[in-house]
Order: sequence, then structure tokens, then C-alpha cells
Amino acid sequence: MIATDTLLTYFTGLQARIVTAVEALEGNNGGRFRPDPWKKEAGQPLGGNGLTSIIEGGRVFERGGVAFSHVTGAALPASATAKRPELAGYAFEAMGVSLVLHPENPYCPTAHMNVRALIAGKSGEERVGWFGGGMDLTPYYPFADDIRHFHGTCKQALTPFGDGVHARYKQWCDEYFFLKHRNEPRGVGGIFFDDLNEGGAGGEDPFERCFALTRAVGDAFNEAYLPIIGKRRNTPFGERERDFQAYRRGRYVEFNLVWDRGTLFGLQSGGRTESILMSLPPVVIWRYDWKPDPGTPEAQLYEMLPPRDWV
Repeated sequence: MIATDTLLTYFTGLQARIVTAVEALEGNNGGRFRPDPWKKEAGQPLGGNGLTSIIEGGRVFERGGVAFSHVTGAALPASATAKRPELAGYAFEAMGVSLVLHPENPYCPTAHMNVRALIAGKSGEERVGWFGGGMDLTPYYPFADDIRHFHGTCKQALTPFGDGVHARYKQWCDEYFFLKHRNEPRGVGGIFFDDLNEGGAGGEDPFERCFALTRAVGDAFNEAYLPIIGKRRNTPFGERERDFQAYRRGRYVEFNLVWDRGTLFGLQSGGRTESILMSLPPVVIWRYDWKPDPGTPEAQLYEMLPPRDWV
């Protein structure tokens, strides 16, 4: 049985824990999240509510958002039924936490994390549910130790769910966060899963197992990412590093607006635009056919982007 209240309790609690941890990293004189609660007005195609917590101009994070949303609709949007056309026209309920954190220091990587549940069904029928989510790292000046820590924490979170699970979700992440129009990874990956509704080898209930796996991923984010920021936040930088950071942020924007299924789902279903686009960085630049000079620190990033076994 799908327990909606249990899902809501977990997702809202996860958002609060991450916000608290990020504010602790900012320190007493650092940035604070601004809570922006919202609710869909009656008569709109999409119903529901949420809380978008935004930080801008912090000592550590130039911009970031940690958003909880709980929305309902009369029919699944096209992005949600591409692989399951038989669900076209089903009413749905979706909830989850999505975050993106953009540090000011170019030696600190950007991070993205999302965990979500989607429940669908027709009136009088038993509802079905799926989970999705993951986290990934987008460095500008990569440090191998930081990348290994991030991937190692992801692997540890998924180890209890069976042999090969981490390897499968890591590959899924490498393939998903890829800019096909540039033949280039967005970052150094992490883990990713979608449309998850499967039991374990021991006969576990699919919903309970997938919810447990989703919780393990969400709960691992603070440990996977925040120690990296604590280590790199005070690294000196100048205009050169900021310029390259802004250039690489352009790749982040391109992926989110061209390829990301979550962005398309939100926009196609009539979601709240400000919350959907909170992931975009505050400062971005593009250049025509620019490439870093060989042997430079900027060129090193491109050498470390291709997928590999970091752990």
C-alpha cells in the first residue's frame, strides 16, 4: 500500500536537514535560506503546494535552492508517459526534494541532488508508484580525492541494495548527464535512477524497497558533498578562475534547458516556473568555439570528465 503521509514526512524532513547543514557551513555571518512557500490556486491544471528555500549572496554559496514540492494533476504530462504510453491520461501525484548548490569559489564544485516519488492511477483502480533520483558533481577545477570521496559515499549508500546496483546507477548517471549536442559530460557523474519500481532478490515489496533506496540516496547527500566544500571554500582564486567557472556553468544551463527530464516534466505539467528554474546559476558566459590551452589547469578538467571507476 502506498503511504502518502510517510513520503511527505520523509521529503519535508530531508529538505530541513539539508538546509540546516548548509547554513551551518555558511557560519554565523554567512548566508541564510529564504523560505518561499507556494500553493497552486484553484482552477489551475496542476494542484499542490511546496516550499522553495533559496540562498543568494552567501559567504560560500553564490546561489542555491533546496525545494520541496507536492503536486497533483488530472493527467500525466507527455514527458512522464514516453516509456509507458499505457499511462496516458492517468491522474498523478508527485512529490520530492530537488536541490542545486552553486558555490562562489571556482575550486568548489556545483552539486545537484533529487529524490522523488510519482504515483498514478485511475479512479477505482489500485495506484502504482515509481521513484527516481540521484546526485551528481560538477567541478570546475577537479581534485581527484574529492571526486573519489563523492563517488565512494554514493557507493556506500547503495551497497545494502545488492551487488551491481551502484555500478548500474553510476553508468545511468554517466549516460544521463551528458550533453549530446556537444558530445561532452556535464560533470564527473554520481548516481542516477528513474522509473524505479522493482523488488529485491529476497522478495521485498517493490514500493518499500525502492522507498528505502531513495531514502539512502537522499540521506547520503550531506556527507557526499559538504566535506568537499569545507575543504576547498578558502582556496584563493582570481578573475581567471571565475571566468572559467562562468564558462563551464554555461554547460550546466544547456543541459537543464535542453535535456533534463525533470525540467521538462515541471514545465509541461504547469509547474511553478521559479522553483523549476532555481537550478540556474547567477553568472554565466558563452564563447564561440573556445578551448583551453593544453597543459593548463582548465584543460585538466576536460581530461577528468570522461567516465571512469573512481572507487
